[in-house]
Amino acid sequence: MDHHHQQQLFSLSSFPYVFKIKKHLFVSLSLLSFLIFLSVFIDVNLSSFEPFLPFGLFSSSSQTLTKDCDYSKGRWVRRTSSSSSSVNNGLLYGEECRFLDLGFRCRKNGRKDSGFLQWRWQPHGCDLPRFNASDFLERSRNGRIVFVGDSIGRNQWESLMCMLSQAIPDKSEIYEVNGNPITKHKGFLSMRFPQQNLTVEYHRTPYLVVIGRPPDNSPKEIRTTVRVDEFNWQSKRWVGSDVLVFNSGHWWNEEKTVLTGCYFEEGRKVNKTMGVMEAFAKSLETWKSWVLERLDPDKSYVFFRSYSPVHYRNGTWNLGGLCDADMEPETDKRKMEPDASHNEYIYKVIEEMRYRHSKVKFLNITYLTEFRKDGHPSRYRQSGTPVDAPQDCSHWCLPGVPDTWNEILYAQLLSMNYRTM
Repeated sequence: MDHHHQQQLFSLSSFPYVFKIKKHLFVSLSLLSFLIFLSVFIDVNLSSFEPFLPFGLFSSSSQTLTKDCDYSKGRWVRRTSSSSSSVNNGLLYGEECRFLDLGFRCRKNGRKDSGFLQWRWQPHGCDLPRFNASDFLERSRNGRIVFVGDSIGRNQWESLMCMLSQAIPDKSEIYEVNGNPITKHKGFLSMRFPQQNLTVEYHRTPYLVVIGRPPDNSPKEIRTTVRVDEFNWQSKRWVGSDVLVFNSGHWWNEEKTVLTGCYFEEGRKVNKTMGVMEAFAKSLETWKSWVLERLDPDKSYVFFRSYSPVHYRNGTWNLGGLCDADMEPETDKRKMEPDASHNEYIYKVIEEMRYRHSKVKFLNITYLTEFRKDGHPSRYRQSGTPVDAPQDCSHWCLPGVPDTWNEILYAQLLSMNYRTM
C-alpha cells in the first residue's frame, strides 16, 4: 500500500474522531457565548429590576420612560390586588399624615366610603412611572421645591409632603423652618428634610401679581386693585429654587374681582373696562418676564399647573351647589365641562418661552381631574364648620387626586433627567 493511500485511509478512518472534536468544540463555544451573554444581561438588568410596588418607595430609580408620552390623556382604572398593596388601598400615606390640613382629611371628617381611593390614572399608550419617594428626595438633595399659587396649590403641596415623607423612617425629624403649624391660614410654609438638606415650600399668592390699595383719589367703588404688570413682592424668595410649581386661575373670575370692588390696574392706572380674562393674560405676561429675567434656565425646573376643575352641581358654590352624591369618577363624557379658558392662555405663554427656557413646562392635569367629581371634601368639612356652610367642591380629599398630579410632576422631572447636584 503506497504512502498516499495510507494517508487517505487514515484520513477517512479518523473522520468520526475529528467530527467528535469539532462537535464538542462547537458546544463548548456556544455554552461560553451563552454564559457571557447571560452575565452581561444579569449585570445590566438586575440593576433595573424592581418589584411592583405602588409609588415605588423601594424601587430602583431606573425606569423606562417614554419622553413623548402625554400623561394628561387616559382613563381612571380601578386598583386591583396586583396593582396595590394591602395598606391604604395602594397608597403609601393616610390621613394620619401630620402635614395635612384638617379640611382635607375627609374620612376623619365623616366620609364613610373609601371608593375615591380605589382609582389610578392610566395614560393612553404608555405607563405613568411609579412614584419613588427615596429617588425624588435623593435627586433633590440640597435643593428647594417651591409651590406658588392658591389653596389648590396648597392641596398639591401637602400631598407631595406626605408622599415624600414615606421615605423618611423618623418623620418627626421633618420640621417647619419657622415653627408654623400646617394650616390654611398661613401664607408661607417651608418644610425641611434635614437628611437631604431639602426644603419643600408653599407660598400663597392666588393672583401671582400684586393685589393692594388703589391709587389715590380712585372712585369709592374701587376697594382694591390687581396690578397685572407688577409681579408679587414675595417673588424674591423664589429666586434660586430648583423646582417651582405655579398655579393660578380660581380667583380670576368676576365674583372674586369686580363684583367685590376689586378692579385691574396697569401702569398705575385703574382700567375699569378691562375684563377678567384680559387681565389674566396680562398677568401671565408679567409672570413670563419674571421667569425669563430672574430664573436660571440651567438650574430651575418651572411648571405651571393647569386649571383644577370644580364640580358644583345644581347650583354654584354660594347657591347650593353640591358634590356629595358622587362616589365614583364620571363615566359619561357628555357630562364633563369643556376645558377651562385659563388653560389656553397658560399654554400660549409657555409655548412662547420654550426657546429661551427649555425647562418651563405645562403641567396639564385638567382632563384627568375633570373625571373626579367624587374626590372633593363636599359636606365633609373640618370640625367646627357651620352646618349651612357651602359644600367644598373645589379642594380635594387627601390622599386623593393631587397625588396623581405629583406622580405626573415626578414623571416629567425624570424625563428631563432632573437632579440638583
